Amino acid sequence: MEITAHIDALRHEGTRLAEAAARTDLSAPVPTCPEWQVRDLLRHVGSVHRWAATITARGLSAPPDEATAEAAVGPVPSDTALLDWYREGHATLVDTLTTAPADLACWSFLPTPSPLAFWARRQAHETAIHRQDADAAAGVPGPPVDTVLALDGIDELLRGFMTGSRSTLRSDHRRTLLVRATDGPGSWHVTITREPLTVTTDASAEPADLTLAGPARELYRLLWNRLPAEQAGEVERTGDRGLLDLWRDTAVIG
Repeated sequence: MEITAHIDALRHEGTRLAEAAARTDLSAPVPTCPEWQVRDLLRHVGSVHRWAATITARGLSAPPDEATAEAAVGPVPSDTALLDWYREGHATLVDTLTTAPADLACWSFLPTPSPLAFWARRQAHETAIHRQDADAAAGVPGPPVDTVLALDGIDELLRGFMTGSRSTLRSDHRRTLLVRATDGPGSWHVTITREPLTVTTDASAEPADLTLAGPARELYRLLWNRLPAEQAGEVERTGDRGLLDLWRDTAVIG
């Protein structure tokens, strides 16, 4: 995806998140984030948006220290002003990324072509995933994530987060997973051991212990642990379904 497409996704998904939250009591539980209420979701995403905007606007070369991060977020308002506060932070981030120079130099934490490409991509998926949390709290399914965005989000998760040293997805014996989108050019072969994951995008890779094949929008939600396996009706599962339990329990992004 191009940077502009990620920013457009951030804009649309952030607006949808606000619309879902506006239909829901702030004390409503978020089923996909069991310890949260809607107010916690808005506080989290609103804070992340301000944090990311500060890094990119100021061109910070390292993660913000605690004082800088607190200043970026500012005081979180009471419930009556919380939704407007979220919307303000979202708009600021969209504007910051839209007007940032292509050669922006700042800190980032996953491999991407450029810092600007990283932050546009990361915030698009941060917001799209949490928009689905807001939909879950509202009890009304929102529009499906665009196929291209879903494919990109699966790739960011598998080849970005899950191959890093902080990934907690491990197995004492070698296990393999093949993820294959049926509605776009996406195929990932994942090898799970005691070490960080290895992931290839070779569609002709060896057979896997478990194959997940289905629409990108469902694979996206399933792998980001926003869709229980038993509800992923369009995803065909072939092989060791116990791997889904391992994924659910240990494939966690902190």
